[in-house]
Amino acid sequence: MHTLSAPVREFLAAHHDAVLTTFRKDGSAQMSIVTCGLYGEGVAFMTGPDLAKVANLRRDPRCSILVSQHNWWGYVVLQGNARVYAPDNTGPEELRLILRDVYRSAAAKVHPDWEEFDQAMVAEGRPAVVVSPESEFMQILRPADA
Repeated sequence: MHTLSAPVREFLAAHHDAVLTTFRKDGSAQMSIVTCGLYGEGVAFMTGPDLAKVANLRRDPRCSILVSQHNWWGYVVLQGNARVYAPDNTGPEELRLILRDVYRSAAAKVHPDWEEFDQAMVAEGRPAVVVSPESEFMQILRPADA
């Protein structure tokens, strides 16, 4: 298991805009925009249950995620494997707690009504995806005129 460096952890705690790359059945890349947050030694996000990224990750957990600053001048890339936590493979209480933790991290705030949140997540069948990196890369760029 890869341990994130301190600068990467700090970056991931402060930035939440990301592009996830998964792989289709034919091996081609499929990219998705997600809002993610630092989660253990990786990042996590919530998504819809019937989206391509979920199907791709259930079939092939390999993925890459690029987390960027809003201005795109700095980013972190994590490459590794993802685990999908969903109603069909995770107990209700464990999933409830994971979804709450992912929300807190990705939104960088506490939900104003956890009971309402829990009910919505169950009704929508929302999964949480946790990306566990095997490698990391960080780049902070500066504009040419800086």
